[in-house]
Amino acid sequence: MVVCGDDGLAHRLAAELRGVYGEQVTLVVPPSGRRVRQPVVGRARAASAALLDRVSAAVNRAGAGGAEPAATEQVVEAAEITEAVLTEVGADRAAALALVYDDDETNIRAALTARRINPSLRLVLRLYNRRLGQHIEELLDQTAAVASGAGPGAGADTSTTVLSDADTAAPALAATALVGTSKVVQTEGLVLRAVERQPPRPGEVADPGLCTLALLSATSNDPAGADGSESSGEHGPQLLPDEMAVASATGRGTVVLEQVAYSGPSLPSGRGGVPPFASLFSRRLRWSLAGLVGCVLALAVAFMFVTDEHPLYATYVTLLDLFGINDPAYHESTGRQVLQLLSGLVGLLLLPVLLAAVLEALGTFRSASTLRKPPRGLGGHVVLLGLGKIGTRVLTRLRELHIPVVCVESDPEARGMATARRLRVPVVLGDVTQEGVLEAAKIHRAHALLALTSADTTNLEASLYARSVRPDLRVVLRLYDDDFATAVYRTLRAAHPFALTRSRSVSHLAAPAFAGAMMGRQILGAIPVERRVLLFAEVEVAGHPQLEGRTVAEAFRGGAWRVLALNTSPLGRRGDDEPVGEERVPASGLVWDLPPTYVLGAGDRVVLAATRRGLAELLGRRRRERAGA
Repeated sequence: MVVCGDDGLAHRLAAELRGVYGEQVTLVVPPSGRRVRQPVVGRARAASAALLDRVSAAVNRAGAGGAEPAATEQVVEAAEITEAVLTEVGADRAAALALVYDDDETNIRAALTARRINPSLRLVLRLYNRRLGQHIEELLDQTAAVASGAGPGAGADTSTTVLSDADTAAPALAATALVGTSKVVQTEGLVLRAVERQPPRPGEVADPGLCTLALLSATSNDPAGADGSESSGEHGPQLLPDEMAVASATGRGTVVLEQVAYSGPSLPSGRGGVPPFASLFSRRLRWSLAGLVGCVLALAVAFMFVTDEHPLYATYVTLLDLFGINDPAYHESTGRQVLQLLSGLVGLLLLPVLLAAVLEALGTFRSASTLRKPPRGLGGHVVLLGLGKIGTRVLTRLRELHIPVVCVESDPEARGMATARRLRVPVVLGDVTQEGVLEAAKIHRAHALLALTSADTTNLEASLYARSVRPDLRVVLRLYDDDFATAVYRTLRAAHPFALTRSRSVSHLAAPAFAGAMMGRQILGAIPVERRVLLFAEVEVAGHPQLEGRTVAEAFRGGAWRVLALNTSPLGRRGDDEPVGEERVPASGLVWDLPPTYVLGAGDRVVLAATRRGLAELLGRRRRERAGA
């Protein structure tokens, strides 16, 4: 694997490939004078990788046959990515190349050069322009297909994947604000999370969620190993256990898969961007109109009693007098003349009221496309600070989950203002460091605070102030510097032990998605379980003898892989009339409750969880590598 970049994402990605997937990585970075400081996690993992190399070499010298060499990393300095540099780092024989520079043009130029050197190379590009990224992805895939002599769309493993760190980090940030964890996987518009649960008490029935992913170590439930990092019991975690193992396990926690959902209150919104009728006019104006209508009705009733006319005729004549288009009552009775004068007076009062109603309605319609203010009585919402590139993506994701959001932004021309207007999301304009801004966003009744501005100090100041208002408020900070983020997290956790605090960097959240794309398009994500990792992949059943023609129960292999769901979208199903159990497959989406007797066909596409070794065996990658060697 070759990773080229000039910021923290490159180091994070290299560490992810080495630590999670066990890959051999070549990291291409700018010269020392132009290089950014490597994140603390990257430095720690680099030291761990060096130690693993020494241990693995000692084991191999001792004659441990069949053991795989530990992952290593080679660092190459290059001012720019040229054909000579790509040849030097072995792009002509590499499995995948990631171009994660901060400049779109640099990534595109290097991708075109790499595709010419190695048409079968798997490319992963970091581009901010999503529309341009779609065209580049199609162009490079078509180039690979033509160079290999295959038809369009052939060779899914030789693919180009264009990602944005903002898009990939948004689901994890949204899930962290909602359920307090970033161990999430996104597929088919769903956000799934892995939840660690304590052993059930005697007589208590544990909720299995969508499925049980793992049995935790016996010591992982102790306070010393609650985070999984210090788990070193006799029995390590058991990944993808069968039902018998889950039923017989006693005193061991479990990791289950759940769907992230929100059942709290939602913000009221008009249909199609049109405000409701009650919001067109102010309360005072509505009372004025009601008073005038009452006067007209009273005059009509009085006219009916004075002239003994029909009620409809009395109302009609009263309206004529009101609008001043009736003849003067010269030869009428005194009562009729008084009523006509009163009707004319009410008509004079009606004119300014009608004018005010027209102006208020026009103003309401004009402001329908502008920013909304937080409604009164709002509670249980998420306060989002910053509507930049990251904040806009997170806002869209939160609204897809129907979570009420109030945004705070200091720049009226920020990138996400148009999105906030389109989604009818309340926005408070102002500097979050100024007094009263967070109060205007109803921070005292909020469920969580997402501080996603581009300034670390602003995020920290806003979080500390929110903590002073609500000590138990869930807070998620976006902090760029890893050392700073670690110090902030530990300090806030010590100061507020009963409140949930999370500090996240975008590169930390985006690296798993980029690493998964380098392993192939079928990789959806990875979830760590103590010191091991589970991969989630979407695989076509055709061509895999371990899946094709087998039932769901027969396709399961404990500790290796497990079929979780059937993709019934138009691109992932074998027919609209194929039944699943006793029911027919829905038109789109994922079927999670697959019966064990369902037979996987060649046209099916399934979502499965697998270990690294299991997925490598299922996809046949290890056999191809040995054959190539």
